[in-house]
Amino acid sequence: MKKIVTYCAFLLVTATASAQQHDHASHATPAPVAGPQAAAAQLPETLVLKEAEFNFGKIPQGKPVTHVFEIVNSGKDSLKITNVQAGCGCTTPEWEKDKSLAPGATTKITVGFNAAAEGQFNKPVTITYNGTQTKVLFIKGEVWKTPAASAPENKSLGDLKN
Repeated sequence: MKKIVTYCAFLLVTATASAQQHDHASHATPAPVAGPQAAAAQLPETLVLKEAEFNFGKIPQGKPVTHVFEIVNSGKDSLKITNVQAGCGCTTPEWEKDKSLAPGATTKITVGFNAAAEGQFNKPVTITYNGTQTKVLFIKGEVWKTPAASAPENKSLGDLKN
């Protein structure tokens, strides 16, 4: 019995020492990243969204809605929005194409949504600028189904007027 206890204690000491060595290794400073990824990670944000998400709330089915997002160039150089792409055909972005945005200048992106299907929605819109840089904004809300027929005629309306 004494040999088993001694052996178990040896395993416990060995496992504890191994775990302590592992913990120290995990706290080591990571090696610096080289190449284009490092340069991109150090670039300051130049395209700033005044709001990154808009909630339409509850909207009726079949009624298109729009929202205007404001974009600011916070960089020191001009930038150009090369594309604005929605995640699906029910979302349509509009923006000034082929226009450079000077430092400190603002522009607008109008995002339309055609509420064809009932239920919750959360749609991404990707802005591509300066060639390969991107930002994503979102529109969301809930579409409620409109009645198939109009409300029935109120025949008692004449009695109320008298």
